[in-house]
Amino acid sequence: MASVSSWTLEIASPLVSDVVTSAHPVEGEGGVGSVRQFNFTSAMPSSFMKERLEFLDADKCECKSTLVEGGGIGVAIETATSHIKVEPAADGGSVVKVDSTYKLLPGVEVNDEITKAKESVTAIFKAAEAYLVANPDAYN
Repeated sequence: MASVSSWTLEIASPLVSDVVTSAHPVEGEGGVGSVRQFNFTSAMPSSFMKERLEFLDADKCECKSTLVEGGGIGVAIETATSHIKVEPAADGGSVVKVDSTYKLLPGVEVNDEITKAKESVTAIFKAAEAYLVANPDAYN
């Protein structure tokens, strides 16, 4: 799981520079409780987000994070969490499962910005997939 947690800071902005302008740790050493910040291009509805790592199980390739600042928190979103799990696929590869849960502020409806954010996050994972297929030993 270190790869999902660390790749985002190490190579997210070079791989998906059309979405992520930079990523850096804000607090902690990368373990549970650590906070990292992502800065975005106009491809995302928000210019930045900070997330706190709530759970990490490297053996099970699983992590959970909570949005703590930016990314629509306090504007449209009350709370947001993401649970990422990498599981073995039948063909010998891997399947990444992402479960994001949002609680919108009262009176806020799902709109194009949330769809835009989902599409950008999908693009980030697709870029990571392409990189890891081309560089299978990058995060062993």
